[in-house]
Amino acid sequence: QVQLVESGGGLVAAGGSLRLSCAASGTIFSINAMGWYRQAPGKQRELVARITSGGTTNSVDSVKGRFTISLDNAKNTVNLQMNSLTPEDTAVYYCNADIRRDIRFPNTYRYWGQGTQVTVSS
Repeated sequence: QVQLVESGGGLVAAGGSLRLSCAASGTIFSINAMGWYRQAPGKQRELVARITSGGTTNSVDSVKGRFTISLDNAKNTVNLQMNSLTPEDTAVYYCNADIRRDIRFPNTYRYWGQGTQVTVSS
């Protein structure tokens, strides 16, 4: 079993900051990558930012320069520092991780957290 537990969401005024964290636990041999997606009401889920175990990152254009993703490999934790938030950032944010569970098998599987609400007031 693998669990992803998110924390750090909440309500913030426009221009403010929030830091999201997601910790993976359970039967984990290695984590290839972790990332954050978000889904606003009436919209499709979209990638926000992603980081590989080697530190390669990518993010959606709308958050470049404002959001920073980081990975603590030792703690199996991914963080998303969100600055200069706008009402357009309001969404449920989901953590995911591509995990290899067993040294005997090369397969990786994608796991999702339960989501955390981020609301930015204007």
